[in-house]
Amino acid sequence: MIKVENVSKTFRLPHERKYTLRQRFVSIFQKNTYENFNALRDVSFEVKSGEFFGIIGRNGAGKSTLLKIIAGVFQPSAGRVFYDGSIAPFLELGTGFQGDLSVKDNILLYGALLGLSRQQIKDRYDWIIDFSGLENFVDAKLKNLSSGMLVRLGFSITVSVECPILLVDEVLAVGDIDFQRKCYDSFNNFKKTGRTIVFVSHDLNAIGNFCDKVIQIENGHSLPELPVDETIKRYIDMQEKK
Repeated sequence: MIKVENVSKTFRLPHERKYTLRQRFVSIFQKNTYENFNALRDVSFEVKSGEFFGIIGRNGAGKSTLLKIIAGVFQPSAGRVFYDGSIAPFLELGTGFQGDLSVKDNILLYGALLGLSRQQIKDRYDWIIDFSGLENFVDAKLKNLSSGMLVRLGFSITVSVECPILLVDEVLAVGDIDFQRKCYDSFNNFKKTGRTIVFVSHDLNAIGNFCDKVIQIENGHSLPELPVDETIKRYIDMQEKK
């Protein structure tokens, strides 16, 4: 379903940022210097159809960068990504949202970005509101909502799209207990219906409960693949040694 083949990603980080007009003018006569940051290095793996595939690693290890490359948000510096079917990504908090618009308007906007027609969004609207638990906030501006509400709304819209591949980045980190339960129920349903899911999370219990396979990313590298429980144990052991 998804094949990641020798993927690397390098970002160029400027040593000095120019914020003012004067700084930019002076910099015309200076040589700009940069530093290369290798976020991912030669990462390869395959996700089969219907698999619940987990990605774990420390903050800054390259997990979210990898997910964005699969989603097409970033282009790899080297390597290739192949996938069979459409993708519904739930990545960073607030991506695709407009803070000055209402919850209702953002559902229409975000749904359109995920490829839904206006009628499809209307057909799913009541379900999205009910799942997110935002019945009392449909006319509120998004910028006035909490981060937890934004996560609930974004995830609710994403899972309403019937794409065969779902990418999920840390959706359970900010949700309350009731929303986490809804997410777990959704994950169980996705597994029963054969959807392919790539799941990035620090919640090792969720990784262990749902994932058929797991890879660990360390300093941009993917470590050798092991069974799920052994991968989690290796990750915990490496954290305890730091």
